[in-house]
Parts: sequence; structure tokens; C-alpha cells
Amino acid sequence: MSKLDSKIPAGPLADKWKNHKAHMNLVAPNNRDKIDIIVVGTGLAGGSAAATLAEQGYNVKAFCYQDSPRRAHSIAAQGGINAAKNYQNDGDSVYRLFYDTIKGGDYRAREANVHRLAEVSANIIDQCVAQGVPFGREYGGQLDNRSFGGTQVKRTFYAKGQTGQQLLLGAYSAMSRQIGKGRIKMYNRHEMMDLVMVDGKARGIIARNLVTGEIERHSAHAVVIASGGYGNVYFLSTNAMGSNVSAAWKIHKKGAYFANPCFVQIHPTCIPVHGTQQSKLTLMSESLRNSGRIWVPKKLEDAQAIREGKLRPESIKEEDRDYYLERRYPAFGNLVPRDVASRAAKERCDAGFGIENNDTKEGVFLDFSTEIMKKGREAATEKNIHNPSEKQIYDLGKKWVEEKYGNLFQMYEKITADDPYVTPMKIYPAVHYTMGGVWVDYNLMSTIPGCFVIGEANFSDHGANRLGASALMQGLADGYFVLPYTIADYLSADIRTGQIPTNSSEFEAAEKEIKDKVNFFLTNKGTHSVDYFHKKLGNVMWNKVGMGRTPEGLAEAIKEIEEIRNDFWKNVKVPGEADGMNTELEKAFRVADFLELGQLMAKDALERKESCGGHFRWDHATPEGEAERDDENYKYVAAWEYKGDDINAEVLHKEELVYENIEVKTRSYK
Repeated sequence: MSKLDSKIPAGPLADKWKNHKAHMNLVAPNNRDKIDIIVVGTGLAGGSAAATLAEQGYNVKAFCYQDSPRRAHSIAAQGGINAAKNYQNDGDSVYRLFYDTIKGGDYRAREANVHRLAEVSANIIDQCVAQGVPFGREYGGQLDNRSFGGTQVKRTFYAKGQTGQQLLLGAYSAMSRQIGKGRIKMYNRHEMMDLVMVDGKARGIIARNLVTGEIERHSAHAVVIASGGYGNVYFLSTNAMGSNVSAAWKIHKKGAYFANPCFVQIHPTCIPVHGTQQSKLTLMSESLRNSGRIWVPKKLEDAQAIREGKLRPESIKEEDRDYYLERRYPAFGNLVPRDVASRAAKERCDAGFGIENNDTKEGVFLDFSTEIMKKGREAATEKNIHNPSEKQIYDLGKKWVEEKYGNLFQMYEKITADDPYVTPMKIYPAVHYTMGGVWVDYNLMSTIPGCFVIGEANFSDHGANRLGASALMQGLADGYFVLPYTIADYLSADIRTGQIPTNSSEFEAAEKEIKDKVNFFLTNKGTHSVDYFHKKLGNVMWNKVGMGRTPEGLAEAIKEIEEIRNDFWKNVKVPGEADGMNTELEKAFRVADFLELGQLMAKDALERKESCGGHFRWDHATPEGEAERDDENYKYVAAWEYKGDDINAEVLHKEELVYENIEVKTRSYK
């Protein structure tokens, strides 16, 4: 059994990372070309890690299932990236970013990791500016900042509503430089199928060429998993259709513990579901909550009239609108953390005030009229326009909003055919980010020696809830500034190992297992498509392991997913051939993993008898409907050990969370 040792360095919190770096083993520059490293995933975490490791002189093999690293799902992160620069001079600091992240995660994250994240955040901005990332700037040329949920300072750097895309292009340009030098060997349209272990260490992967269908062996001295999160277990989510858990789940089945799988973030500002045939949801950036006010009608009859199309939302008077976040959480208002905002929207819709005309009556308004008029008046004063007309004020305010969020408004209008400058946006919570993932120690290594996990694929620095604009921060921190140090400490013992051969019995056995499973899928005489099972799984997950959970519902979910799993292996039909492109075969492998993960998520949620962050149990709620934590019994990371096909047999290991530098108390945003 692997020992659960977090390897957190001793000493004062602010000195842990500095002292740890100073005492690590190193690989000398002249020895780095003797070392091979595999990086699976080329989003912000994987792309930045591959570029940095290759720049240092290691031989890097990078894998992505997309046709280019530029298509990694990191491009979908729109709103911004946090850093403790205090450019706004409003009281920000490394400690405040650390505190906000711990509190926002509902006190379920490691102190040492989160403080390190806050420390290196400022370096990320400098690195990205040097790469040419076009961050928004103020009139004087200084980088601009906006606010995000869960904070009372402006620390979020942004590039309009394309921050993730611009940051990824920066990492990709750094990768391209190394690809040109031959230090990165890029494997596009390749998917990791399994991890290969030799003498108890991660020594390579089995990959499938998604164009030719060929099963390939790739060896290395260490393997880095940077394959993102598992939100698509719910079928409908904000994730790209191809996002999956397979790389992380494969290493879990080889001995890497999977931590806090029930910690899933529901994002409050997504376009509501519009029909049963929908296969993906669209996220509207949280940055919009800076300028938009969230409301529903105060009167049930007004909500009903809006749903039926008899009443336009802009015609409802101010006094007849319920700005429920401002009412319930006056200190933070519309900028409460995502889990709080999501539950509040659900509560209003469950009470009958939802405004979307579908069977669920789900949806609330995100309204920019107040901000447009406010900024318009400011602009008119600035331009010395005396007694401006309402139209002049509106036009000036609209121009300001266009400069900040124009592409997001454009995207919304193309999807919904509503002009959000005139008619408030309709939004509703949806599955977004996953805080759970592969357990890693302070060095970002899993319980498998030589297998490192970074970015959203690991169980993260976010606790039970991620604050907005922290995913990009963590991905780039891990890839640029943490992993390159910690992986060198591990690899220093491998400079005399030599190249890892791929003709060993371990590689042969792993390849045969994959080929046998490919053959099974293509010869199984089933009657239902892969999507049929994925949708059934998603329905169970959303209804019983979603925003609000009950012990009865979770127990039912475990049994129902077991039935779907059994049916899947008997009745799935995968058309096509093995030798060539076969997207249904790709999905079959991924959904098989989702079915197992879904069970573990429900099991983890049932075991955690408290409410914290994105994990909300109705049997552990305050009279006001807020989350009720149990710090005495559940202040730990739940790390699950795989014990075979029966997911109910997984063994729970606990990493107790110790808070020496922060007071653990009930979260309040009121």
C-alpha cells in the first residue's frame, strides 16, 4: 500500500517553498538531454510544463488528442487570471490572495500549497507579458484589473473575454520554439490509453494514434499528467465535448489515489439548457458579474408572464425586481463565490421565480442596464457633455461595456438571438470545473513514483470550491514555476539509467490489454450507442450528485450507475474499424471510465457527511440554506485507492488538513 505522505516542508509558511527549492537535488544542464519526460495534455498546465522542461534541456514528448495544442480546453477560460500584484492599491497582498483562496475553498485545501500558489502568481503575469500576452491596460499603460467572485479587491488580469486563449497562445509559442529545436516531440491526435510501470515506477504510456488507429509504446523517465478535469461525467457541462477523465483514471487504476472526487464546481453564469438534444452548455464568463446585476421578478405572476412570452424583462420596474444576491449577501453582492451564487439561483428557481420557458423553469437574469447608464454618465462628465440625453448616456455606456466584454455579448447574441445590451442575459448554473482529481504531494507527484499530475487533473489547491480566475493561475503556476523544480529532484537519480526500452514485458502486457479492449468494443453485439449510456449517466449524476445532494439520492445513484455500467458492457454498440479514425471507439473508452468515476463520486459524496463548497448536502444545511461544515470530523482530503472493478471496494485514506496560519471559521459573505 502506498504511504500517504504530503511531504509538506517544515518551517514558517512564507519560507516553506523558498527553503524547499534551495535544498532540492538538481539535474546539471549537461545531463538533462539524457532524460526523457512524457507530458500528457497541452493546455495551460501541460503546455507551460512542456515548454519549460524543454527550455531547460530535457527531451520532452508531448501528447494531445486535439489536432493542435492550441485547441486545448484552456482557451475556453474567458474571464481572467489572478495575481497578487496590488496594482489597484486596494489592499491586495500575497497573504490576502492566500486567505481568499483558502476561504473560498471552504477550508478544504492545504495551506502550504495555496500559499505557494499565491507567492508565484506575480511571476506568472511577468512571464506572460514577456511572451506578448495582450492583457487589458488602463489609460496610462498599466495593466488593468477586474474583480471576481469571493474577493473584495481587484486582482484579476484579463484580455477582454479571451484570457485563456491568449495565455494558451503564449504557452504554445514557447512550445513551438522548442518543437523547432527538436527538444519537444509533439504527438497531436494521440490519446493516452494506459500508464506503463516498470519496477514500481512510471516509465511510459500506451497511446493510440487517433488518425491511423495504431497502438504505440512510448517510454520516459517520468510521466506528467496534465489532462484537465472530469466535468463531462455529467454529459451536459461547460467543458469541450472531448474533455474526459481517462488519463487520470488510468493512473488511478495503476495505483494513484483519486482525491475528493465529489468536489465539483457548478458555475452560476451559463446559458440555460434549451432542449433534450443539447450536448454541451455555454459558459458566460464570471467577469460579467462585475458589471451585471442578477435578479428575478419579485412577483410569481411576472415570472410566469415572462416564461410565456407575455412580458418583456426590461419592462419590469426596478421596485418589482428581486436582486437576491445583493439582498442576501450585501457585503459581496453579485460577487459571492460561485457555489454560493449557484445555490441561490437554484433556490429562487425552485421557488417558482425562474424565467426560462422550458419544463424546468430554470433561469435568472444577468442585467447590464445599471452599469451601462452608470458608465455612460461617467463618460459624459469626463467629456464635459452638459445635460446629456438618455440616448447619449446609453451610447457612451454601451461603448464602455463593448470594450470590456464585447466578444462575450456577441457570442451570447449568436447563440440566443437576444441582444444583451437591451434584454438581460438569461443564465443558470451548470457543471464547470472539478476540484477533485489525482492526489499529489507537495512536489506534485502522485502515489506512483515518477508520475506527476498538474493543473485541473490533480486534486488542486482550491479545496471544495474554486474561486474564479484561479484555474489559469494554478495551471501556469504548476507548469512554469513548480513542476520544473520538483521533477528535477526526482529525476536526479536517473541520469545514469539510460533510455527506457519499450520491448519489455510490462509494455507488451499493457499494449495487449488495450488491443483486447479495442477488439471487445468493435465485436460486441450491442444495440445502444455510447451516447445513450453517457446521457443516462449524466441524468443520474445531475439529479442525484449535482447541486443539492441527499444520502438517499446518493445511495440510489451508486446502484443506478452500477446498473448502467453492467448494461454498457453488455449492450454498447461501437461501429467502425480499429485501423483508422473512429470517434465512437474513442468515446467508448472515455465513457467506460466516466461510469466508474461517477460511482466513486457518489460514494465520496455519501461518505462526506457535511456541506462544504460545491459539495452541498441538504441534510447538512443551516436554517438559512447555507452550507454547514463539520470541521471536527471531515477536515481532511479524501484519497481513494483503487481495489478492482467493484468501485464500492475502494479504500479511503485521509490526509488531515492542518491550519496553523489561518483561523478556520464559517464562511460568510454577508
